[in-house]
Amino acid sequence: MATNKGQAQRKRGRGPRIEGEETFIEKIVSIRRVAKVVKGGRRFSFNVLAVAGNGKGMAGIGFGKANEISAAIGKALAVAKKSFVSIQMRETTIPHEAIGRFKAGMVMLKPAHPGTGVIAGGGVRALCEAFGIRDILTKCLGSRNPINVVKATLVGLQSVRLYRKHE
Repeated sequence: MATNKGQAQRKRGRGPRIEGEETFIEKIVSIRRVAKVVKGGRRFSFNVLAVAGNGKGMAGIGFGKANEISAAIGKALAVAKKSFVSIQMRETTIPHEAIGRFKAGMVMLKPAHPGTGVIAGGGVRALCEAFGIRDILTKCLGSRNPINVVKATLVGLQSVRLYRKHE
C-alpha cells in the first residue's frame, strides 16, 4: 500500500527523487549591486543574470532581483529552468551561420570544426555551454550589456534550422 502512495506522489511531482534524473548546467553570467536612494540613505539590492541548461540542446535564461545575493541567484536559476527552449544542432556545433539581434545587442554565431572549442566570451560562452554546444565561433557586435548579449545569442541560436533533404 505504501508503494502505491509513493507512485501516486511521484506522478504529481512530489516524493523522493528518482535515480537517473538529469542534472542541469547552471552558470551565473552577471551580478550587479544596485542602489535606491531613500530618506535615510541608500538601499542596496542585487540583480543576477543566470543561465541553465541540460547540455543536450535545451537551455533558458533567468533574471532575479533580491536584497541578498543568494536569494537573487536562486530566483534567477528558478526562472531560467522554467524558460527552457530547444535549438537544432549538428553534432557538437550549429548547422550554419546566424546573427542574433536583441535591442542594441548583436551576436554573430559561426559553426566550427570538432575540436575547436567554444570561442566566445561571457554570457555567450555560458549559454553555448548550457545548450551543449562544444564547437562554435562567436563575435559580439554592438552593445556589450550582458542582458542584451545573452538574449541576442538566444535569438540567434533559435533561428538556426537543420536542412533535411526530402526523398
